[in-house]
Amino acid sequence: MNTSQLLIGIDTGGTFTDAVVIDAQRHVILATAKAITTKGNLAIGVSEAMASAISKLSEFDAKAVGMVSVSTTLATNAVVEGHGSAVGLVLAGFDQKMVERTGLLKSFPNMPILQMKGGHDHNGNETEPLDTATLVSWLKKNASQVSAIAVASAFAVRNPAHEIAIGALAFEHTHLPITLSTQLASALDAPRRAQTAVLNARLISRISDLVKAVKTSMKAHDLNCPLMLVRGDGSLVGADLAALRPIETVLSGPAASLIGAQWISGKDQFIMSDMGGTTTDVGLLIEGRPKIAEHGAEVGGWRTMVSAIDVKTIGLGGDSEVRIEVNGKIELGPQRAVPIALIAERFPEVIDMLEADLADTMGGSMHGKFLVLPFGSNVGSSSKTLAPREAELLSEISDRPVPFRKIATSAAAQRAVVNLRKAGLIQFCSFTPSDSAHVLGLQNNWSSDGAILAAKLLARFIDMKLPDEARIQSLSSKIWNVAVANSCHVILDAAFGAPQNNPLVEKVCSGEAKMGHVGISFSPDMPIVAVGGPVKIYYSEVAARLKCEVIFAPHCDVANAIGAAAGMVAHKAQVAVEGDGNGVFRVTGQGPVLTFSSGEEALNVATKRAEESAFAQATAQGAVSPQVKISVEKQFLPEASSDEGLLSAIITAEARGQVVVV
Repeated sequence: MNTSQLLIGIDTGGTFTDAVVIDAQRHVILATAKAITTKGNLAIGVSEAMASAISKLSEFDAKAVGMVSVSTTLATNAVVEGHGSAVGLVLAGFDQKMVERTGLLKSFPNMPILQMKGGHDHNGNETEPLDTATLVSWLKKNASQVSAIAVASAFAVRNPAHEIAIGALAFEHTHLPITLSTQLASALDAPRRAQTAVLNARLISRISDLVKAVKTSMKAHDLNCPLMLVRGDGSLVGADLAALRPIETVLSGPAASLIGAQWISGKDQFIMSDMGGTTTDVGLLIEGRPKIAEHGAEVGGWRTMVSAIDVKTIGLGGDSEVRIEVNGKIELGPQRAVPIALIAERFPEVIDMLEADLADTMGGSMHGKFLVLPFGSNVGSSSKTLAPREAELLSEISDRPVPFRKIATSAAAQRAVVNLRKAGLIQFCSFTPSDSAHVLGLQNNWSSDGAILAAKLLARFIDMKLPDEARIQSLSSKIWNVAVANSCHVILDAAFGAPQNNPLVEKVCSGEAKMGHVGISFSPDMPIVAVGGPVKIYYSEVAARLKCEVIFAPHCDVANAIGAAAGMVAHKAQVAVEGDGNGVFRVTGQGPVLTFSSGEEALNVATKRAEESAFAQATAQGAVSPQVKISVEKQFLPEASSDEGLLSAIITAEARGQVVVV
C-alpha cells in the first residue's frame, strides 16, 4: 500500500458509531463496522468501531492512512433535544428589544447575561467605549456557574474590535472556552449572531469530547494523520477548530450522508432521506451539489447563521420515544429513548424486571421504563450545576438499568428526572419503533423477548387489561405505520419545498390513497436514496405509498461514515464594500476597516482580501493547493454603472481542496 492511500471515515450517532476504511485511489470500500455509541465515554464506541473495521483488512499499514474524518449527529441531536452545557452571554451595545429578539431569555431563563456598554455603528465606528470594570466583575461572579462564554457585539461584522477585547478579557479571567459571534457568522443581525454564539458555546464540551475520543482511538492504532470533522455544509474542517466551533457541525451527519449517498449510489440528482436513531434528515442533491440553506441551518426551532445544507430535520428515528396521548393517538419523538430490546440485550436482568412489572396488576404508565447512565459513564459522576434533588437522584442511577417507577416516586422526583435527562446525564429507556420492529419480526439484532414484554405492558396501559398476541401485533403495527407515515410526510415536504398541512397529503402518507371515490397520488419527480440503519425496515412501504423509486445502495447503513471520508475542505470568506454616494468607499470584513476614494480600488483590495483569507483558512485546515472561486454581487446608485457609482458590493471567495491528494 502506498502512503496516503487509505481514508478512514467515522460517524458517531445517537445509537451507533460507524467506521469505514476506503481505498481512495481505487474508489473502493474495504471494510465497514458498527458499535454502540457510548455517550458517557465516546472513546469506547469509537475505538470498538475503528478496531472492528481495521480487523477486517487482510493487512493494515497505519502509515498508509492519509486522513481520519468524522461526521456526527451529536450537535444536531443536542439542539433538537434541548441538551447542552450551562453558558454565560456577554452582549455589547444591545438594547432590551435586541436581547428579546434573540429568544434566549425564554429558552434559557437561568442563563447569566451581561448587557454592557460598547458596540459599533454600521460604518464600524465605536458608539461607546467598553465598560471593562463591569465586565470583569460579572466574570468573577459567574465563571464558576458556566462551562463556556458567548460574546456578541452590535455591528461586530463591521468592526470586531469589541468582541475581540471582551473575548480576551473573558479568557484571561476564566480560562473557559470563548465563542465570538463573528467567528461563526459574517452577516448583519446581531440578535441572531448572539443566538448562534450561545448555541455554539453550549455544544463545545460535547464535540471536544468526541475529538478527544477519536484522537485516543487513533493513537491506539498508531495513526499519525490529519483528523477532520464534517461541517453542516458537507465540507471538512480541522478537528481542533471544530471543537471550538461545534455549531458548524450541526447537520454534519446529514451533510455527510448526502456526500456518502452520492458516492454509493452514483446519482447526481435525488432526495436523500437519512433515518438514524434520533432524527430523520431529508435533503436534496441537485446537479451533484447539496442544496444549501440560504438563510442558515434551522434545527430544533432555531434558525442559526451557520452555512449548512438545506435539510428538513424531524425528531423521528428508530429510537424515538413512543408516547400515547390522552385521546389514544400515537406520537413518536422528538425525544430519543434507549429501546427496551437494546437494554434487555445488554442487561439480561431487564427481562426479570419486565416480568415483575407484568405481575404488578395495578399497571401504570411507569411500567416497562428504565433509567441508566449513558453507556460508558463513570458511576457517581455529577455536575456542579445540579440542584440538590437532582444530584440525589443521579446518585441512585448506575451503569445498570433501574426501574423508572422506583426513582420517580413523586412529582418533584419526576421533574428532577426530566432535568437530568435534558442535561444528557441519564438515559431513559422505553418502547420505541425499534421495539415494534422486533415484535413484528422486521428487526432481530437485539432482544425480541424484551420488546414483546414491553409491548404487553404498553398495550395493558392503553386498554387497562392484559393483551393477547393479536393486540400486541396490532399495536406494534400501528407504531410502525406512524413511523412510515411521518417518513412520507417529511419527504413530501422536501419535495414540495415547504411544509404541507393538507388532508390529501395526510391520506397518502397514512396509506389511504383515496378520499371518497377519488384516488390520490403524490410522487416526487426524482428518486429517494435512503440511508441510515433503520431505513430498510420502513422505506419499502414509503416507496409503495409515494409510488416512487427508493434506492438502497450497498453500504447504505454507513453512508455518513463514507461521506465523512470522501469530503473536501472548503472555506468561504466575505468582504463588503459600501459607498456613501459622495465618493467614499469603505471595505469591511476579514480585517480592519479601510477607506478609499475610488470604487475600483476598493473592489480590488476587497477581492484580494477575500481571496487571501479564504485560501489561508483552507490551507490552515489541511487543504492541499486549494482552488479559489470568486463571486461578486454589486448594487449601484441610480443611473450609475461603473464602479465609481457603487452603492455596495459583497465579495465572496470560496477555497476548496482535498486533504489527501491521490
